[in-house]
Amino acid sequence: MTGDISRYTRARLFSKVGNTCEMFGRFSTVAGEMGTADTARDPRGFALKFYTEEGNWDLVGNNTPVFFVRDPLKFSDFIHSQKRDPATGLRDNTMQWDFWSLSPEPLHQVTTLFSDRGIPATLRNMNGYSSHTYSLWNNAGERYWVKWHFKTMHGIKTLTNEEAAKIAGEDLDYHRRDLHAAIGHGDFPKWKVQLQIMPEKDAETYRIHPFDLTKVWPHRDYPPIDVAIMELNRNPQNYFSEVEQAAFEPGNMPPGMSASPDKMLQARLLSYPDAHRYRIGINYAALPVNKPHCPVNTYHRDGQTRFDGNSGGTVNYQPNSFDGPLDDPRVKEPPLKINGDADRYNHRDGNEDYSQAGDLYRLMDADQQSQLVGNLAGALKTVPRFIQLRQIGHFYKADPRYGSQVAARLGIKIDEVIGKVA
Repeated sequence: MTGDISRYTRARLFSKVGNTCEMFGRFSTVAGEMGTADTARDPRGFALKFYTEEGNWDLVGNNTPVFFVRDPLKFSDFIHSQKRDPATGLRDNTMQWDFWSLSPEPLHQVTTLFSDRGIPATLRNMNGYSSHTYSLWNNAGERYWVKWHFKTMHGIKTLTNEEAAKIAGEDLDYHRRDLHAAIGHGDFPKWKVQLQIMPEKDAETYRIHPFDLTKVWPHRDYPPIDVAIMELNRNPQNYFSEVEQAAFEPGNMPPGMSASPDKMLQARLLSYPDAHRYRIGINYAALPVNKPHCPVNTYHRDGQTRFDGNSGGTVNYQPNSFDGPLDDPRVKEPPLKINGDADRYNHRDGNEDYSQAGDLYRLMDADQQSQLVGNLAGALKTVPRFIQLRQIGHFYKADPRYGSQVAARLGIKIDEVIGKVA
């Protein structure tokens, strides 16, 4: 770390200047398939994984500061328009421009794509951007909206159409080869990590929608500040295991970092891990390239190709009474305060869980109540006593007679339960 942003975030990675962190990066074209020319005019994916001491931080960005669409429901339509014609199997300019001409929001990105920066000379000579708006929050519960920038320290260099076509005729893997060779020779690619920071309150009145993926924040409004230097100094030992099996998901963020109301980002929080389960397998997160470099507390178990100890005999549900991992309230992020409060849904807030269960019990005749109590007692008889008492307390809150009957069937005095009922 080269700049102090500890006042904006509680993330330990940014707690002091001089901190370091292992990371992994993967660059890719968007429209082309494996084996297509590296030098095609196309956005470049700029995906980064930081193995922080508090868990992985994944940033899925591009070499452009904006994107083509801001509605997640239109994302698949956009991708279809950039891929191959289903009738001919060919890439088709008509499909691309038909979509773009009917959708004005791609204009900013199209202008960038068809500018000189549409074809980087090498992967070392392009910038990277989070594109999305993310957030940072500190120990005081203050939130800041942010955009991440990764500025190449090797200078922006680009190719013309003619230069790119000539290279493609000689070496389809030109960018990949250049990156591998530079790292192998010790000419390590570096990027200056910068951050645009917007106080949370500003988002309510800023003249540009702060969560619009097709817009940038002008630097005169929010000047980028220096945060760190990112360096790539090791090539993969096995391309498949370390690159093809790498899985980036924007939901991976340590405490002190979070997402934003950007609808495209919100969709990606769900769609990326879903895609990884399909592409790699249910246990993709346990692969070495994806596994955090710090202890992991998870309820994930089983699944095909489980290749570790499967967390032994620890429980895999919450809440629990057996020392399983629990949410840590100290790292609960502050609620969003933009266009009204928004927060993670708490299913206990504002809900009353007992009256309708009690109503149902009281609707039953004596025989039905007896069957209910007998069934419950049979299911509870082998359960530890402290759990029996806790559960009977719930029955008692629904209807005192309901709880008393279950307690009697289990040989428990209801007075022992009543003392524990809040």
